[in-house]
Amino acid sequence: MSDIISTKAEVMEKAKEANVKFIRLQFTDILGVLKNVAIPVDQLEKALDGELMFDGSSIHGFARIEESDMYLRPDPKTFAVFPWRPRDGAVARLMCDIYNPDGTPYIGCPRNTLKRVMAEAEELGYTMQVGPELEFFLFHIDENGYPSLKTHDRAGYFDLTPIDMGEDARRNMVLTLEEMGFEIEASHHEVAPGQHEIDFKYSDALDIADKIVTFKFVVRTIAQRHGLHATFMPKPVFGINGSGMHMNQSLFKEGQNAFFDPESPLQLSQEACNYIGGLLKHARAISAISNPTVNSYKRLVPGYEAPVYLAWSGRNRSPLIRIPAKRGMSTRVELRNPDPSCNPYLAIAACLKAGLDGIKTGITPPPPCDRNIYEMTKTEREEFGIGSLPGSLEEALAELAADDVVKDALGPHIFSKYVEAKTTEWEQYRVQVHHWEIEEYLTRF
Repeated sequence: MSDIISTKAEVMEKAKEANVKFIRLQFTDILGVLKNVAIPVDQLEKALDGELMFDGSSIHGFARIEESDMYLRPDPKTFAVFPWRPRDGAVARLMCDIYNPDGTPYIGCPRNTLKRVMAEAEELGYTMQVGPELEFFLFHIDENGYPSLKTHDRAGYFDLTPIDMGEDARRNMVLTLEEMGFEIEASHHEVAPGQHEIDFKYSDALDIADKIVTFKFVVRTIAQRHGLHATFMPKPVFGINGSGMHMNQSLFKEGQNAFFDPESPLQLSQEACNYIGGLLKHARAISAISNPTVNSYKRLVPGYEAPVYLAWSGRNRSPLIRIPAKRGMSTRVELRNPDPSCNPYLAIAACLKAGLDGIKTGITPPPPCDRNIYEMTKTEREEFGIGSLPGSLEEALAELAADDVVKDALGPHIFSKYVEAKTTEWEQYRVQVHHWEIEEYLTRF
């Protein structure tokens, strides 16, 4: 595992030791798409001083033409060398915050947005810890070099070779991630054919958001080198499980887990219960961020282990929120609906803001539901007051527009640009004629 680097001098020294010749200055647009500006190593010092400028008007959701000058400010702690590139003339990366020419944080920068919400938590004495579980599919490339929907195996949950043909690729992914500073906790085949999961150790919210972005980049790169295509699309194949990104969350205060209370029922503190209440209250609005695509809502349907019901439990996996069994420093809340197509900076910020709202306003969650909600009738769910997540991106965007707390987490600029982009996405989808319609109606009418 790489040593933690925290200063400009340490980055310069590390780059020299590793014979780095090129640096990629990386950041995401508001949709979570990774962008980078490549510079030769002799520009590294200038970059670390925050003196490198780029044109923000060309990045989705960033500035208009008349206010397009933006500055990249690399975070020294994110320095990492790409292990798959040649050692002689190595390539490294730094994650960046975006700043205005006057030296103020740019309001359209997702990383700055998460840092702003984290600062709100810190004012209350809390730091947020997050542990994500990312799933993805590995598909074959066709003869033209395009990704297909043909999986490389017929394996199932926790299967091994010879059934799991993606094991070599997954092993290389794990080794590469470890070289880049990840502490990998588990790696296994998932339920669906061609589906995999790699879990890494929890950390503070900003570090994990950076790592999620890096994880997706590394997985796709290593898959390509194995002649496979890795996709984090939530539901690429009808009739089998989709890919989620369960998000384990906890708050720490003065070095202790604020969610743990050995004297209370379920050993959950009042803060933990209020945090759960906040997540449940704002879950429908959060889904517009945590499940950001038209395709996301093809995964969020009953029958494929995807959580759609607004409830919580310490036992079963059918509610939206599960409380894993471990207690003490490992006490945490697992939000199960996010998927890996989301912008992790915005999704984590929205969750933290909702949880803090629960703590600040004392939101009491409903009693835990330990029944299998998938097997309950609609009438039974209504009797228990169990609602559902939105059924479409359009519905989720309407919930987001009506939720001032989640809107405040995003800030007015990102909110308006995000909704604008996602409304366009929904409209483009809505007017398409899909294969299902041709099959269903072409010969009938």
